[in-house]
Amino acid sequence: MPFLYLDDLEPGQRFAGTTRIRIDEERLKTFAAEFDPQPFHLDELAATDSIFRGLAASGWHTAAVTMRLLVDSDFKPAGGIVGAGFDELRWPLPLRPGDELRVESEVLEVRPSKSRPEQGLVKVRTTTLNQDGKAVQISVGNLVVPRRVT
Repeated sequence: MPFLYLDDLEPGQRFAGTTRIRIDEERLKTFAAEFDPQPFHLDELAATDSIFRGLAASGWHTAAVTMRLLVDSDFKPAGGIVGAGFDELRWPLPLRPGDELRVESEVLEVRPSKSRPEQGLVKVRTTTLNQDGKAVQISVGNLVVPRRVT
């Protein structure tokens, strides 16, 4: 798949991920133990009494897996996936042990830079879906994408 420059992108374009990642309980707990050691990420009994009503992955774990899936997807901006920030980051459903994730992305906006004519910003909505097609993460990010050198 060729790399995409700012000039190749337009609102409405969609990109799918072909890679899927299954989240097992041990991996969920290992991530949480290091980066988000809250009881509802680490202990089944404590999680049962939480807002999640069961073991749930850290949202940051979901975000990290999403990044991997995005890199492996059909969305290949020239220069890599270089973030300039997020307008939105939501976790509408918890990620559970055994869930299998995939991503879908849609270009929302393409803006050439006024101060840096060699690049621009692309606003992209990335939805991380579980095996049932339900969103476990929705993000709207702004990426720095180079223009094609002519």
